[in-house]
Amino acid sequence: MSNPPMYGNLVPLDRTQHAKLKLSTEKSALDRITGLNSLFLAVAEFADACKEFPVVFVRVGAAVEGQRQAVAPLAVFGLKQGSNLFVKDSQWTARYLPAYVRRYPFAMARMDDGDNMVLCVDSAWDGLGDTDGAPLFDEKGEASPLLLNAKNFCEEFEREADRTRQACEILQDLNLLQDMRFEATLPNGEKLDVDGFMTINEKALAELPDAKVAELHRNGLLELVTMHRISLGHMSRLATQYQAQS
Repeated sequence: MSNPPMYGNLVPLDRTQHAKLKLSTEKSALDRITGLNSLFLAVAEFADACKEFPVVFVRVGAAVEGQRQAVAPLAVFGLKQGSNLFVKDSQWTARYLPAYVRRYPFAMARMDDGDNMVLCVDSAWDGLGDTDGAPLFDEKGEASPLLLNAKNFCEEFEREADRTRQACEILQDLNLLQDMRFEATLPNGEKLDVDGFMTINEKALAELPDAKVAELHRNGLLELVTMHRISLGHMSRLATQYQAQS
């Protein structure tokens, strides 16, 4: 089982093996994302995220011959690899924190031997231990309220991730995504050049048949496209933040 960004060592939770495991409710997980300049964003989060970050699309997964590569949306936190402009003094400075981060240190994961999803925890995180914190299991080995809430949150996250994959497939079907590059020259003369992401192709969108536009409106995708387009204005804001923190 591979570890997604932010996670060090995902392991399935086991009521016997992890009977005494406790989660620190005081420990922040922000140190896990200080070096991440982007993270997955579900379409249900666009309304909140577009007010804070650029929301772009990227190709994900391995390319398979004869098949198109999957696409996923990302919230962008920085314009350079290893740069997260929204973590300062161990605090999150934006008003919105993506669900991808809020579910940590838990996540649903598919085991190598089947399609079943199981609740896992990042055993590499130092916010977990056997002494201090809230227990994940009670004396009878049953999931604690904290763990049940975490499981429900992670299951809802997976449902939204599926909705997001379906939305991206529609955008691909309509050829509405194009490769894009962002370039900026800072006041100190430094040049920023960011590529490897995709945005909505305005020409392709304008040329869609009316029936397709109506379909996008009915299924909510037209609103998502609008929020994505609005969010791109934050690219220049990130360049300004980068200059201020350099």
